[in-house]
Amino acid sequence: MNNNNLPTWINVLLLPLLNIVLAFAVTAVVFVAVDVDPVEAAKLIIEGAFGYQEGIGYTLYYATNFIFTGLAVAIAFSAGLFNIGGEGQAYIGGLGTGLVCLALDATMPFYVLLPLSMLGGVLFGALWALIPAYLQAYRGSHVVITTIMFNFIASSLMVYLMVNVLKEEGQMSTVSRMLGDSAHLPFIHEMLASIGISFDASPLNFSFILALLALVFVWALLWRTRWGFAIRALGASPSATNYGGINPKRLTVIVMLISGGMAGLLGMNEVTGYSHQLRLDFVAGYGFTGIAVALIGRGHPIGILFASILFGVLFQGGNELAFEYDNIEREMVVVVQSLVVLFSGALSLMLVNPVSKIYHAIKERSARNEQASAVKEA
Repeated sequence: MNNNNLPTWINVLLLPLLNIVLAFAVTAVVFVAVDVDPVEAAKLIIEGAFGYQEGIGYTLYYATNFIFTGLAVAIAFSAGLFNIGGEGQAYIGGLGTGLVCLALDATMPFYVLLPLSMLGGVLFGALWALIPAYLQAYRGSHVVITTIMFNFIASSLMVYLMVNVLKEEGQMSTVSRMLGDSAHLPFIHEMLASIGISFDASPLNFSFILALLALVFVWALLWRTRWGFAIRALGASPSATNYGGINPKRLTVIVMLISGGMAGLLGMNEVTGYSHQLRLDFVAGYGFTGIAVALIGRGHPIGILFASILFGVLFQGGNELAFEYDNIEREMVVVVQSLVVLFSGALSLMLVNPVSKIYHAIKERSARNEQASAVKEA
């Protein structure tokens, strides 16, 4: 996603940070308009997200979902593909994870069920991306349109399955039976307690560690392997890949399978990590937010990590804000998130030229000073 001559740290860290600052500046104006002190609101958001242990747990719990969906979008972006289907792929991936657990939780121990449930999520998410990938590569159907449509199909399919097949007998709510203990991912506070560290209970679970490993995996895949070079070459110039011995159609399908599989891992956090059952609408927009996360993070795993934490802060801190202020509804928090997306996504290139001019001016001045110093020493 680095399409200018600025160094990576400016593209991945500085420019997104400046865009976020602009978004918060506009947010401050909105808060003033509704008679809320923006400084106090900002303090409350930060305190709600990081001011106590439970808040930190919730922030990182939300961030875990955004890491998976953000990486899914970023992988597709790297190949020049705009995968809008993360919502549906995460939904069906969670279904795969849940079905594996529902089928095997009574007979399999945790250490066997963990990789199997992960594999179920990856396979189901990948398979849900397969048809849009094939249609894009071999039939010319645009992946944006097909993945959007598959989101709706996934939603309808889950409604049918949850209402008519998976709903527990005698239960009014559209939820499956509770998974057995062998299918439960350990909570982070439980893991810390086992080594003598006290931490308040929260939904944060082992899938956060899986998300961090996924960040490392994507970094290694895209920047340390021949596959990654081919993927980035496809994104830079699809026609040129033919001359490099790369089959762009086959690679398009492979990239979308990896992208869908990554989104499918969200079920580890929601199904086996937190609720311990399949529920209707457990994705709750995380797939769509992953698009914003990938844009803000410039498609780089480090940027995606920070962008995911940012949205975790907005979700958790925003809930605290809506609870404390009577004149701030949940929709106001959505406005804040939308402004972040606007400045970091649609207006992401707004500051590139001025930052580039400042950077190169500083660089040229530094070069002149070094040259002058060398002349004096000579």
